[in-house]
Amino acid sequence: MNSAPVDVDLALVGGGGAASLVLAALNRHGVRGLRVAVVDPVHRRGQDRTWAFWDRPGNDLDPVLSASWRQVEVVTAERRQVLDLAPLRYAMLRSGPVYDRAAEAERRLGVTRVVAAADALDDDGERVLVRAGDAPVLRASWVLDSRPRPPRRPGRTNWLQHFRGWWLASDTPVFDADRAVLMDFRTPQPARGVSFGYVLPVSDRYALVEYTEFSPAPLTDAGYDAALVGYRDLLGLDPARLTVREVEDGAIPMTDAPFDAHPSPRVVRLGTAGGATRPSTGFTFSAMRRQADQVARALAAGRPPVPAPAYPRRHLWMDAVALRALDRGGVSGPDFFDRLFDRNPAERVLRFLDGVTSPAEELAVMSSTRLSPMVAATAGDAADRLRARLVRGQRSR
Repeated sequence: MNSAPVDVDLALVGGGGAASLVLAALNRHGVRGLRVAVVDPVHRRGQDRTWAFWDRPGNDLDPVLSASWRQVEVVTAERRQVLDLAPLRYAMLRSGPVYDRAAEAERRLGVTRVVAAADALDDDGERVLVRAGDAPVLRASWVLDSRPRPPRRPGRTNWLQHFRGWWLASDTPVFDADRAVLMDFRTPQPARGVSFGYVLPVSDRYALVEYTEFSPAPLTDAGYDAALVGYRDLLGLDPARLTVREVEDGAIPMTDAPFDAHPSPRVVRLGTAGGATRPSTGFTFSAMRRQADQVARALAAGRPPVPAPAYPRRHLWMDAVALRALDRGGVSGPDFFDRLFDRNPAERVLRFLDGVTSPAEELAVMSSTRLSPMVAATAGDAADRLRARLVRGQRSR
């Protein structure tokens, strides 16, 4: 006989980065007396991924960052731009400290942990029944679901940000610890898409060196390794003096498809499934962190834990146009990003990518791109949207 489900106020389904940030934010904002549960088949610990993002120094993440830089480089075959990010910084955060903070928050909050996969969320508008297999394990007032989920419908452009990185240790000083390489477009460019390398140095002897593509499909293992060998050689690093300490890889959706952030009355999605991934870049961490803070503030004030949309609708439209222009070959990826950073203050571009710029700033950013292909992409996007509305209207008759 199945036991009765445990009643909680808040269930976090999925225990990765998004849930860990929510737990830490609840603790930071002094939320107490809330019955919280985490449902995940894996209790995450240690270094299983790395986040890179930009923010202002002087916040709660300062003590746990692996490194941060006030200067970054954007490199093409023609030139090397050294960008001063002030008042922002580019930062690197490994998952271990994030999971450690979440574990401490669990202890302080008295969190119930269910080590199982949630197979169904039955929302009746008042409570959500969380099922593992056939067994109801929790009955929650609210569920925050951060498990990967497909978009509501396919997008007009469907790419991935896919990557592999090597944590390289050198027996001699070879890295500039004061400056990160944000994008190095000297890598061979794919027939359809954009590729670049980057370097995030922790010290002059230790760095994450990564190869990334924005393109429709991932590479094979051999393809990533060959690309990394090529980028290592392009940087002039001697393989005989290097040790690969760790390997990281992954794939993140870059699409104009809509993600359903609030699929039922008391279920809210976070992370990529909740729209936190920026379609034009694949960056996710800053939006996850904003949403975690909004959830914690809402619960502390007795409000529903429903964060604001990760990005303004006008930004999602601009991303759709940019993705279309890149996908159809209207603009070159290296040229597109090189012009953005060349014709705008770096701080404005980074705030634009975070979705926090004003319309006037966005006009300045977009006007720095090549006009003709962007106009063509805008017209094509508008035509596709109109056709999609007509098809949906016919289906609803």
